[in-house]
Amino acid sequence: MRARWIVVLMLLLAGCTGGGSTSQDGRITLRFQSLAWQQESVEANQELVKEWNATHPDVKVEYVQGSWDSVHDQLLTSFEGGEAPDIIHDASDDLADFAYGGYLADLTELLPQRLKSDIPQRSWDTATFDDGIYGVPFLQEPRVLIANAKWLKESGARIPTPEQPWSWAEFRQITEQLSGDGKYGVAWPLKEPVSATLNLSLSAGGQLFHRGPDGKVVIRFEAADQTVPRTVHDQANTDRSASPTTLGSGGSDTLPGFFGGKYAMVPLGFSYRQQIVQQAPKGFEWQVLPAPAGADGLTQGVSPQTLSVAEDSAHKQEAVEFLDFLLRPQNMVRLALGDWMLPTGTQALKDPALHTAKDGWSTGTALAAHLRPAPAQSVRGYPEWKDKVATPAFQEYYSGAIGLGELRERLEEDGNLVLARYQR
Repeated sequence: MRARWIVVLMLLLAGCTGGGSTSQDGRITLRFQSLAWQQESVEANQELVKEWNATHPDVKVEYVQGSWDSVHDQLLTSFEGGEAPDIIHDASDDLADFAYGGYLADLTELLPQRLKSDIPQRSWDTATFDDGIYGVPFLQEPRVLIANAKWLKESGARIPTPEQPWSWAEFRQITEQLSGDGKYGVAWPLKEPVSATLNLSLSAGGQLFHRGPDGKVVIRFEAADQTVPRTVHDQANTDRSASPTTLGSGGSDTLPGFFGGKYAMVPLGFSYRQQIVQQAPKGFEWQVLPAPAGADGLTQGVSPQTLSVAEDSAHKQEAVEFLDFLLRPQNMVRLALGDWMLPTGTQALKDPALHTAKDGWSTGTALAAHLRPAPAQSVRGYPEWKDKVATPAFQEYYSGAIGLGELRERLEEDGNLVLARYQR
């Protein structure tokens, strides 16, 4: 009798922990929390889960719908409460604290060679911390310029291509040329200005975060880091070629004005093309242009979407086997098309569906080789620095409320105080 109660107690305790479970007949259930939100993307993920379950009766995957809203806090709560899903969809710039905190499994010895060799090292670098791999980067998106094709053509401006992009100086000149009579050459949606600014600054050689021999990171806002912020600031406050009202807006908020002929161009993530296809008025002509290039060419930072395994998962190997299935080249293409993004896998990137001129796919795919880890990728304390220091500082600078000197002071002095707390 006592032995029976011990077994029952063990089963109850197992049911209270996070991660997958094992039924009495030995079947495993893994929980997969997906952050897919666009209908096509949700459908692609759910279809792949169904296909896995149909061919793997002993390892069932349960699809759990998550949300990008406050994902960091939600995951932290689930980790600390022992309720984390086995398979975790997130972004690479959100992984550092979880990896260093011991919440994510090191996948280095678990990943199959096929997957390791298919994804370039520059992508693996986005999910590598202290030589451990804590996520599989699988989707990425460059920032591009979405342009009113008719307006641009009628202006006589040179149309940039990935082979011959605009420089940042030329971009500023052209937006000034396109402006006037209540219309603007560009609308910068910078409600969340930090990642856009830092990632585009790589083209000018910006780095911002500098890691010393002791492994500690310090912030230095140097000349190369200032190229992009100064361009945006001057467009909005000096040239009047950037709409001042969109600086506090999200990307979607700029689309009605773009369709209405108020802005010639909007810098957006590549995936916004789906919204444009769905919402653009009949007959509206638009095209995808590469972001401007600087001293380092078309280089820009990205924080790919990632798939990780919880350290507390009792079935890490089975979880990785599901990831291997989910990220086969043909499946990675399905996920990329569903999210209107680019796959990280080299085989998937060769798919003809990603090289068509329609909807700007070929322009985006041409930028894939220029994508690098976002500057803050492995910096502990980045979420706090971004929210409490960098976001308000950049917002005030772009609006003209503070100058470049004060922006530099706040990013460096206030920022380094924040980072120091995470590096003791």
